[in-house]
Amino acid sequence: MTTQSRVSMTEFIAMIAMLFAVVAFCIDAMLPALPQIAQELTPDAPNRAQLMVTSFVLGMGVGTLFAGPLSDSLGRKPVILGGAAISILAAYAATLGQSLEAVLAARVVQGLGVAGPRVVSIALVRDLYKGREMARVVSFAMMIFTLVPAVAPLAGSIIIADFGWRGIFIACILFVVVALTWLTIRQPETLPRAARRPLQAAALMSALREVMTTKVVVISIAVQTLCFGVLFGTLSSTQQVFDESFGRGDSFPFWFALIAVMSASASMINAALVVRLGMRRLVQATLRVQVVLSLGFGLLWLGDVLPPAMMFPVYIGWTTTVFMMAGLTLGNLNALALEPLGHIAGMAASVSGALATVLAVAIAAPLGLAFDGTPVPLAFGVFGLTLLGSILMLALPKR
Repeated sequence: MTTQSRVSMTEFIAMIAMLFAVVAFCIDAMLPALPQIAQELTPDAPNRAQLMVTSFVLGMGVGTLFAGPLSDSLGRKPVILGGAAISILAAYAATLGQSLEAVLAARVVQGLGVAGPRVVSIALVRDLYKGREMARVVSFAMMIFTLVPAVAPLAGSIIIADFGWRGIFIACILFVVVALTWLTIRQPETLPRAARRPLQAAALMSALREVMTTKVVVISIAVQTLCFGVLFGTLSSTQQVFDESFGRGDSFPFWFALIAVMSASASMINAALVVRLGMRRLVQATLRVQVVLSLGFGLLWLGDVLPPAMMFPVYIGWTTTVFMMAGLTLGNLNALALEPLGHIAGMAASVSGALATVLAVAIAAPLGLAFDGTPVPLAFGVFGLTLLGSILMLALPKR
């Protein structure tokens, strides 16, 4: 770690995890509210309530494209703080929306603002670490971050009971304020003025060309897109699966917490293995395992060989592996993309994050909306996406 950080590594990891967790909380705390949102705003097409997830992700992806270059020019902290301010205003606007379209528009802008903390925190890590050490730091941060998805739906259900589903937006505002106050007080700026790039069209296009002509970055973006598509598609439909496929909608927050806690082990496993085995091998192995598991689960459901009481724990186990996949792939793919591009870390993080996230929405939205009362469309969708990802990894240049 450079002298630009006065905080200990432990506090730094916790701080980065908190910034990551802003996104997780704004998505996962909303999941228990989807049935109420559907009933109030779109009763004739309840599946459309899932767009509360993908609209936020879409805004986040678009914002990611601009956050990195701005942070390369203005510094990391100003962009994180500015994005947070936008997300706070949009979250408040969402509390006032009287139609699904109005709330979705506010969600897009909320995601746009959250992109600042999300992508610039990765560039901040790259300022201080590189290579496998960076992947290790990100893995530890993600291990802490996974505690938020464990409690966010339960927190959301409590908020809904007392304040209605719009109260979740106020909780998002409070979460952002806490995270940004910590960053402002404790973390020095990591990008000195001498290292900043001018915010000029020519400089941005030059950096963009470098990002998009580096083979390892392009392949990493493609595989990230598929992994994000799996993650967001699963998040979008998981509440409906619990409710309609298994009749366990009321207990969904508790089961989701169990899944999140179990899947947290993936980041710990990754942190322990990535330095020894490398990022490429871990990503490839994870995708291949998920190919087998998703195909097996889908065929098991279609074969109707197990009673519903037994299929439920099987579903819990399979869903846990889907979320574990994120901990074993996304941090490593980010590190693979940024390793050769440390001199333009903000642009590299922006382009890879923006493309992967926006394109993932095009995958996740139809994957979630394909829900037919069973988890079969989701299972075979995950199978196809991870199979394609494992094939793409074969083309990744060996380092």
